[in-house]
Amino acid sequence: MTTSQFTASSISVSARNLTSFEGLRPSTVKFASFGTLKAGTHSQRSFRGLVVKAATVVAPKFTSIKPLGDRVLVRIKTVEEKTGGGILLPTSAQSKPQGGEVVAVGEGKSLGKTKVDISVKTGSQVVYSKFAGTELEFNGLNHLILKEDDIVGILETEDIKDLKPLNDRVLIKVAEAEEKTAGGLLLTQSTKDKPSIGTVIAVGPGTLDEEGNRKPLPISQGSNVLYSKYAGNDFKGSDGSNYIALRVSDVMAVLS
Repeated sequence: MTTSQFTASSISVSARNLTSFEGLRPSTVKFASFGTLKAGTHSQRSFRGLVVKAATVVAPKFTSIKPLGDRVLVRIKTVEEKTGGGILLPTSAQSKPQGGEVVAVGEGKSLGKTKVDISVKTGSQVVYSKFAGTELEFNGLNHLILKEDDIVGILETEDIKDLKPLNDRVLIKVAEAEEKTAGGLLLTQSTKDKPSIGTVIAVGPGTLDEEGNRKPLPISQGSNVLYSKYAGNDFKGSDGSNYIALRVSDVMAVLS
């Protein structure tokens, strides 16, 4: 059996030959290294691993975006390119940002006969759910258009511990993982269980009923709670502590 090795070169495919839509600019799809491959042929070909620009690009002729209903337009915070120690991070190691600045809001939504305004204002710094919304490139900057309910909370400082949760969400300071087993054996980092217990440090105002009134949440600040292990959004505070923001429905019990 013969084998051949695929080595690197680059391929670029332009979107100009694809169907165009009003308001969208052509963008480029590039390919990046797939590594060494074996094939039953002696010819050599090169590919570079696939990198797709996922954001919808809004053409320069459009100068504003007005969200409709209960949607919000957020300018995404720039990804950190260096560690605290100044080491440059490769793209694969950069954390996808989960925050940004509100630059436009919709007119709100209706609950029965009640009109409910958007609870965040233009200029607010917000944190949103990981996989929420639709990404846009507008005026050369990355934006996200999403529903208000996908916003986790408002950041009043640069520290996540000062997050003000919205709607039915709570902010929890995660308990430290156990360092030892019940028998006294030291646990390595890889064998420590991810804790699902913590202390509530902030609660949202609650959900809206059919008349537009807020229903207070059933847990309060300072409560020790047990929550679903894979729920919510995880954050690291400036003090090194771990925090999680999640919906109150993901809290399973209050501990006392």
